[in-house]
Amino acid sequence: MKAVAAAAGVSLGTVSNVLNRPEVVSPLTRAKVEAAMVSLGFVRNESARQLRAGSSRILAYLMLDAGNPFFTDVAKGVEEAAQAAGLSVFLCNSNEDADREADYLDLLEQQRVQGVLITPIDQNSSRLRKLPSRGTPVVVVDRNIDDGEHCSVAVNDILGGELAIAHLLELGHERIAYVGGPNTIGQVVDRRDGARRALRKAGKPPENLIELTTGALTVAEGRGAGQRLAGLPAARRPTAAFCANDLLALGLLQQCVSLGLRVPEDLAIVGYDDIEFAEAAAVPLTSVRQPRQLLGRTAAELLLDESSNPDHEHQRVTFTPELVVRTSTRGTL
Repeated sequence: MKAVAAAAGVSLGTVSNVLNRPEVVSPLTRAKVEAAMVSLGFVRNESARQLRAGSSRILAYLMLDAGNPFFTDVAKGVEEAAQAAGLSVFLCNSNEDADREADYLDLLEQQRVQGVLITPIDQNSSRLRKLPSRGTPVVVVDRNIDDGEHCSVAVNDILGGELAIAHLLELGHERIAYVGGPNTIGQVVDRRDGARRALRKAGKPPENLIELTTGALTVAEGRGAGQRLAGLPAARRPTAAFCANDLLALGLLQQCVSLGLRVPEDLAIVGYDDIEFAEAAAVPLTSVRQPRQLLGRTAAELLLDESSNPDHEHQRVTFTPELVVRTSTRGTL
């Protein structure tokens, strides 16, 4: 910094202002300092700045499953907000593993990140409650939480499940499978609860919803569910399936095709999230759409406000899902 100041003919304080408060430096002086930095190959020592400030210019997003395009789309929204604020983003993947999630939270706190966005395995985790009290703001993404200690941004998953089943009932389906799991994941439970609510509203018995629990929300688990579904006696076999996410639905669709089952004639399928691959599937997939990038951007904006605004008030933001109807439930549209 001393060499830059000498080359630009300014004080050390002016160089510091260009780095930290460029708005207080005149454009002409700032241009001289920046030109000197380029000429000398100056690279800011961000680690030293972090030590002085006590925190970094980094946000972290700890997602549930990096293999699911839904979460990478959410991450794009996080990145948009962070970039606008001049911050970087760390992406971490819990892979639905509670121990791995805990390790990441410990590491991120040690790194003094400016804040953590998380789609948690357990929204009641003691670590989530402790982080804000120790100086690391936390915003919960894709899960509603109303504990007074965190902001949260989510979609109304109960309504989403209701929309999916109401659509299938409208098409005349009576026996409907709900494919999803494990039930430790809140989104899986909420979407199932919405499915049950739709049946109650329609005056249908609860046993009309046949649950096929999966070990994870993956394409492979969807294929396995398809194999199990095809093995049910014809009299009990569902004529439609609502899957807790699009990856399960795509796996189920693949298995149906491999077994010679027609979609939607033999089995109508509804997914959830409306990822890009849903529309591009061999049979375009009906899905419940979530505003994925808006989720991430809104969550990051709340986190930035919490980290910089002493008058910040926690908010619980809930978006409304939308059913997107395609060939997998209505045939050729």
